[in-house]
Amino acid sequence: MFNKQKKYFRNDNERRPKASEVAVAMSDEGSLPQVAVGGIREVRELLEKEPMRVHRILFKQNSGDSRLYALQKQAKKLHVHVQQVEARILDSYAKPNQGIVALCNEKTLLKWDEICAEFLDAKRKNEQKLIAVATNIEDPRNLGACIRSALGLGVDLLLLPAKGMCGITPTVAKTSAGALDKMRICRPENLEATISELRTAGYQVLGLDADTETNLAGYEFSNQVVLAVGGEDVGIPPFIRKQCDAILRIPMKPEAHSYNASVALSLGLYEWARTKLT
Repeated sequence: MFNKQKKYFRNDNERRPKASEVAVAMSDEGSLPQVAVGGIREVRELLEKEPMRVHRILFKQNSGDSRLYALQKQAKKLHVHVQQVEARILDSYAKPNQGIVALCNEKTLLKWDEICAEFLDAKRKNEQKLIAVATNIEDPRNLGACIRSALGLGVDLLLLPAKGMCGITPTVAKTSAGALDKMRICRPENLEATISELRTAGYQVLGLDADTETNLAGYEFSNQVVLAVGGEDVGIPPFIRKQCDAILRIPMKPEAHSYNASVALSLGLYEWARTKLT
């Protein structure tokens, strides 16, 4: 929501919200500029041809337009996150927009069902695989740093949830320093079910969190690992935590509050790489 101390009016004598203010309202601070596609026909084509490029779709509140309702149903069926917003927020992204704007990733993400066989067969084939999971990361610079570390430290696949994250924005791409183009990134329709599949297939599922007695240093990793990290404020979501074989603690002085997500992931991946890549 907008800060209640600020008021925005459509009157020409008053200013419209800036893009940065809209970004804060949409929990995407720092993520703009982001590729925004407005218009019913344009968004319909995106959903039909490139649904894995769409981060989320913004719909005008209480539009009463049956075409928008149909597109919302289509987006939900494709597991694309949708959100109802005020018209002024839509206008700040794209004009004209006909009551709908799609916010697009800089990169088309992979579908799990198109690549799952490679990863689910890893234990049977005795192949070493490392999958990183990043959740609840709202800062695009943090996500970009995660992608950069993932590529450098041997991650085979990065899994992202369908919602609760910033998109793959230009800021993410810039912060990744070229790693975005090379890193394989997948957005499963159901991240919980995907992690369950991997666990059933023999993967060791691990989480990084300060609230545990199990130390990351010296931990014995298997050859197939899923390593999950959460956002600084909320940590690993419960649906992942309950599937973890272990929650690992990164050494940290008591006076420190926490590591940010990209630093935590980097440290966790380094410990894996130190034992598996040398």
